[in-house]
Amino acid sequence: QVQLVESGGGMVQAGGSLRLSCAASGRTVNRDAMGWFRQAPGKEREFVAAISWSGGSTYYADSVKGRFTISRDNAKSTVYLQMNSLQPDDTAVYYCAAHPRNVERGPYDYWGQGTQVTVSS
Repeated sequence: QVQLVESGGGMVQAGGSLRLSCAASGRTVNRDAMGWFRQAPGKEREFVAAISWSGGSTYYADSVKGRFTISRDNAKSTVYLQMNSLQPDDTAVYYCAAHPRNVERGPYDYWGQGTQVTVSS
C-alpha cells in the first residue's frame, strides 16, 4: 500500500504562487509515475500534470502549461507542483496520485486526501 499526503495549499491572490508537495510512504513510489489532479466545486476532477518515475518526462494540461511545473525528489519520495501566475480558475482541491496505467487518463491506484487551493481576484 501507498499513502500520499499533500501539503502546501492555501489562499493566494491572482498572480501569486504556491508550491504543493506530495509525500509518499509505505511501498516505494520511486518506480511509479505520479500525477496531480484537481477538482473545482461543481466540476469533474481533471488532470493537471504528471511525471515519469525518473523525472525525465513531464506532462501538463493545456490550461497550466507554462505556469505550473511538476518535479520529484525520489530520495525524499516526494512530488512537487510549483504553481505560478495563479488565476481564480485554478481554485480547486488538488490531489496527488501514483501508479497510473496512463499518466493523463489514469486510472491511478493511489490517491491523497487533497489540499485546497483558493485564488482570489
